[in-house]
Amino acid sequence: MASQTGAIVQHSLNALMDDPSFLPQVRDERRAQAFQSLAAILSTPNKVHKAFLRIALDNGNVVRIPAFRIQHNDALGPYKGGIRFHETVNEEEVTNLAALMTLKNALHEVPFGGGKGGVVINPRNYAEKELYQICKKYVQYFADVLGPDKDIPAPDMGTGEREMDWMMAEYKSIHPGSPYLGSFTGKSIVSGGSLGRREATGKGVYFSFRYLMHDFLRDNKGWLAGSSNVFAATAIELADKPLSIAVQGFGNVGSVTAMEAYKCTALRGKVVAVSDRNVTLYNEEGLDIPALVAYAGLNRGDLPASEAALQECGVRAEILDREAVLYLNVNVLFLAALEDQIRQDNVKDIKARIIIEGANAPITGEADAQLAAGGTVIIPDILANAGGVIVSYFEWLQGRETQFFSEEEIYKQLYSKMQKTMNSILPAYFGDPNPLRQNCYIHAVMKLSSVLYRQGKLY
Repeated sequence: MASQTGAIVQHSLNALMDDPSFLPQVRDERRAQAFQSLAAILSTPNKVHKAFLRIALDNGNVVRIPAFRIQHNDALGPYKGGIRFHETVNEEEVTNLAALMTLKNALHEVPFGGGKGGVVINPRNYAEKELYQICKKYVQYFADVLGPDKDIPAPDMGTGEREMDWMMAEYKSIHPGSPYLGSFTGKSIVSGGSLGRREATGKGVYFSFRYLMHDFLRDNKGWLAGSSNVFAATAIELADKPLSIAVQGFGNVGSVTAMEAYKCTALRGKVVAVSDRNVTLYNEEGLDIPALVAYAGLNRGDLPASEAALQECGVRAEILDREAVLYLNVNVLFLAALEDQIRQDNVKDIKARIIIEGANAPITGEADAQLAAGGTVIIPDILANAGGVIVSYFEWLQGRETQFFSEEEIYKQLYSKMQKTMNSILPAYFGDPNPLRQNCYIHAVMKLSSVLYRQGKLY
């Protein structure tokens, strides 16, 4: 488990240890033993599965590709988490992400445990047939540990509904006669997927920001204005003002988030910058997000990276370095790319006063502490990007019952669930000195600890 997540979990346990209202029936030596057990359980995965997939490439060569499936904890239900295809995938990263899934599901009261998968490839370097073989082999190698009631993968970075369709089909062929619709989520609609699943993470990311800055501030502005809390001061300072917005990453999460910000009428926001793996596009008057989404859809997800390409899609923008998006003088920054984007070496150059984590762990622990000390409001990954797993849960339910919700109903349930979580967290965040991330972890660890105690797993 990565040090940042482990440190925050330990901090949460320390806070709960001194809270007499938490597990009041466990006292003295038994309490110390129980919390030692909790630290051990939450800091390590239940199971680590590794394999080297044997793949015959189109050119006749045979390669062995490292693959992982990490199952962190299943106290709340079957393991759940995406499979990412990326060349930087490694065991430590996947283990950390599996732990984050455990905590995320606990925070949002989704009845799943935490898992994660990864394959060490750049999918852009493989032909479609080769990717199909990789997906099949992944299911074949891990067939014994996957299933609707065991471990339910979903898309992640580098994968999507196409890959989930392929994997579900392979699972079905390996387990004839067994239920299979719930074996993978994030599938296409024709393969039993849920309406709204592809957009769910991005919509949830923007909703977390909109709900905090519009709905929650509107309903609580009175007591927040009189609070000495540094985060409340930042939020009040920006309330009801025009907001400049930058979005790092223009993939599935970032593009949807940017579109939600572009369409939003509840806040006076303007998307002035977006970026991808190649460039940052900037226009202080605001970017034409629909035109950029349309262009990216026709160009393998890439933004226009030249003046000619900008003219082709009718967008006016300045072309900057891809990392420039982080350092622009904007009010709001959405991080929807990779891990470790804001670090100790560049945190001093960050100007945004509100940061929302659409990606997993885009801010390192040291940078997070520095930003929080300066009153920067950070809506953490565990809270902001849960839309995908929440709608995956709806898809899993629909697959079991073979009854499907409308897209409107899916989003209504998604926002309702995220609103419930935020209402349980935000009052404490604006009422004590702990950052929002720490409040979320304390809440999640409290839920997990109570369940583990009730299940008799602490002794």
